[in-house]
Amino acid sequence: IIKLETNTLGLSGWLAVTQDDDTIGHIFMQEELNKRIKFLDAWVREDYRRQGIFRKLWDIRWQHVIKNYKGWTAFAWCLPSSLPLLIEKGFVQGDTSVYVSKEI
Repeated sequence: IIKLETNTLGLSGWLAVTQDDDTIGHIFMQEELNKRIKFLDAWVREDYRRQGIFRKLWDIRWQHVIKNYKGWTAFAWCLPSSLPLLIEKGFVQGDTSVYVSKEI
């Protein structure tokens, strides 16, 4: 797992790569105003899922936050399948959102 340096202010990310430098996963976070951190996009390539890569990415980001953001508030939106990990880490579940779309 490699820390990704971005040119976007306050955006941090980590990439999971193979020994051949194929990207197989990523996870991001964004610093916001008022000492808030938004946990952003997390993804693992389909043929690498169920191998603990998502959890490794999540744990590396979490350790970074614990080390560098004492006194800040972290928040995220997640899929139902990711909710148990967030609850395990002490997050409190908020209201449920429903995704909608319409072709224009």
